[in-house]
Amino acid sequence: MNITAKGLRVGVMIPENNTTVERELPSWLPAGSTLELVRIPRGKGLLTPETLPAYKANALALARQFASDHIDVVAYGCTAAGFILGPDGDRELTADLERITVKPVATIAQSMISALLEQQAHRIALVTPYSEAVNEQLRLFIASVGIEVGAFDSFYAPNVEELGRITADDVAALARKTMDVSCDAMFIACAQLPTFSILEELSGEFDRPVLSSIQSLADQIGALARVGMRTTV
Repeated sequence: MNITAKGLRVGVMIPENNTTVERELPSWLPAGSTLELVRIPRGKGLLTPETLPAYKANALALARQFASDHIDVVAYGCTAAGFILGPDGDRELTADLERITVKPVATIAQSMISALLEQQAHRIALVTPYSEAVNEQLRLFIASVGIEVGAFDSFYAPNVEELGRITADDVAALARKTMDVSCDAMFIACAQLPTFSILEELSGEFDRPVLSSIQSLADQIGALARVGMRTTV
């Protein structure tokens, strides 16, 4: 891994409709980090188990452009795809991307789990923009590591246009409505939801960790980069 003092060079795969990752992810990465974006084609509806196979195939085909020396870490920036696939499916996707790109790979689904486990969370509040069917897949993904969803709400966005209209103030308002004193952390899922400007404030209000998809992805990218630096010394 050829990481310079200028930061990390991250190859980022996101849904073609995503407008948040490019803006917020660098704010959580080391200073001077740069993103090279690949946008994965998709329809106007949110991802479902039926549409996921074609979406995944597109992602794997596009990932080949990150098999070059100028990329340090590859980030798969789609939360829903990971937990619809399930833990085993997300691990398989990670392995496929690692094989294709010959790079360490961070997925949001696994980054979410790593962040919650690092916080030693047992019961969380969860905020999403998804449909009930997709929310249930997320609950199962979180439950696979023994974490309970104790409080929950969703924007239930019907399509990518409505998803894109959700503001940071909207997210903060739903988070405040959802948080429960019985929960020891909150997770705000979906890489389209803007969270950079609100997480610190919410965490202070709740006196508990408040995590999000993009923030967790950034932490995992940094962790993979540090491992890569140690193995190349």
